[in-house]
Amino acid sequence: MNHPSPAITERSSDRWISVALSVLLHGSVIGLLVYGWWSFRKPPPPPTLAIDATVVDGRTLNGARVTPRPPAPPAPPAPPKPAPTPQPDTDALQKAEEQKQAELKREQQAAEHKVQEEKVAQQKAQEESQRKAQEQAKEKAEQEAQRRAEDEAKRKAQQAAEQQRLAAAKREAEEKRRAEEDKLSADSAAELQRNLAAEERNVAARTGPAMASWIQQITARIQHAWIRPPSARAGIDCTLNVTQVPGGEIVSVKLGSCNGDEAVRESIEAAAYRASPLPPPPDPALFERDLEIHFRPTD
Repeated sequence: MNHPSPAITERSSDRWISVALSVLLHGSVIGLLVYGWWSFRKPPPPPTLAIDATVVDGRTLNGARVTPRPPAPPAPPAPPKPAPTPQPDTDALQKAEEQKQAELKREQQAAEHKVQEEKVAQQKAQEESQRKAQEQAKEKAEQEAQRRAEDEAKRKAQQAAEQQRLAAAKREAEEKRRAEEDKLSADSAAELQRNLAAEERNVAARTGPAMASWIQQITARIQHAWIRPPSARAGIDCTLNVTQVPGGEIVSVKLGSCNGDEAVRESIEAAAYRASPLPPPPDPALFERDLEIHFRPTD
């Protein structure tokens, strides 16, 4: 078990003695401060003058003979008086305060002047910046206008060159067209003559015996392929429109006017397809895709 050390144990009486001493010390200090302040505020006593004088009887002054008295012993010296506490010089303090106020005013004026100078400098800098910005904008606008003028001049030059090229191409095309027309006129005349001659030959061939012989062969082949239906009567007369391709293959059969019934019509169409391929013409120039065949079978 631990016991408190005697060195650090404090008695109650010792604590009260310490408190009393502290109060006494602070009271002494406060008393000295109050006395100093009161001595400073109390005006000094007027100075006293020490006069060394001898009392003379009036009769002596009137010529009477009197026995002079022995001089009085000198008065003991007065005890020295305490030196007066120097009083503050009100005028000096006021002057110092005025100087301080004047200094503060000068400093304030200097600060205001500096602020004004800074404002003026800042305004000048802003004006200079605005002037430079305006000059740059003006220069940029001039450059843009110059660029646009150059582009416009370039565009006009290109447009003029394009117009000249188009005009030259148009003249060349016109000359070429005229030359072709002249050539076509000559060729057309010759071609027309050739076509007329060929058409005359074709007409002569189609109306000639060769064409008639070929049509008869085709008709005979279709009639040979016809299977007569029971409803067919004598005197059948029908028109067939046959479409063929080179080689004689029939691709389409359409029955025109026909005096037979439906069975007869279907049997004739079937006979035309069974007759495919058709015999070739004796002259290749006589070939026709579309043929008209008159179907009149013999009884």
